[in-house]
Amino acid sequence: MAKRKKKIPLSTSQLELFSERPIEMDRNFHLGGKSFYFFDFDDNVATLATTIIIFHKKTGQELQLSSAAFATHHREIGISGIYEDFYIDFNDEKGSFRNFRDQKYSLKNKKQKFIHDVEEALSKKDFNWKAPSWNCFYHAAHNQRPISVITARGHEPDTIKKGIELLVQDGHLTKSPNYLSIYPVSNPGIRDQLSEGLDTPSIADLKRGAIRESVEMAIKKYGYSDHHRFGMSDDDPHNVELITEEMKSLKQDYPQMSFFVIQTFSDSFTKMEVLQHRTRDIITQKESTADQISLFF
Repeated sequence: MAKRKKKIPLSTSQLELFSERPIEMDRNFHLGGKSFYFFDFDDNVATLATTIIIFHKKTGQELQLSSAAFATHHREIGISGIYEDFYIDFNDEKGSFRNFRDQKYSLKNKKQKFIHDVEEALSKKDFNWKAPSWNCFYHAAHNQRPISVITARGHEPDTIKKGIELLVQDGHLTKSPNYLSIYPVSNPGIRDQLSEGLDTPSIADLKRGAIRESVEMAIKKYGYSDHHRFGMSDDDPHNVELITEEMKSLKQDYPQMSFFVIQTFSDSFTKMEVLQHRTRDIITQKESTADQISLFF
């Protein structure tokens, strides 16, 4: 049975380390192992202004919610609480998540919403858009660790890549990430690929499938090693629950490899090592950005 998780305060500074920072070898490099980093994006790596739209049951009036507000209340929408009288529309073009999908524009120069929202965040110098896992994302990109972006968004993978490239161009990342995979799991094609016969798979189900595929892709691309290390960070509790279950399943398949889950909150995080039948809290030091090095896999 898992122990109660400990929340670790984040650094008060979200500034990335300087570009002169030396390249660090993988923790298990001397043993032939590699470290693989899997990231949810919104409110985990970066906080963007992209909104989810819910609709009033009687009037059809639209109400915009931040991704953080939606994550908190989505199970209550249409059922109870302050959003009892609203509903979620799953139409990709006109529904609740249209801002999280690529749209067909008649104008060639029209930017997809993800690109626009990244640009908007970067233009607001007083807006702290760097979310709790930013330092970990920076570390992985700077050291060219293989990265998978596993997000609830439904854009094309190239759109996600172009948006992240803006962070490089603006000087927030020293290098473009070394992508292992990009899974915007609500993308219709990717959703079908990951659904495995489920009629209505949840985002957590789809992320679980993306993690499995990414681990198998890593082994195929980089070769098998007992000393590989995999970690996934996400801010949604339900996602974290199923991510942890999939990590347990992977641990049973690859018992010598190491698997970690980081759940992020607005001002803290928990890090767990996933074992075959339980999880083990990893206690890290507090306060300074440098101390967060212990987060890295």
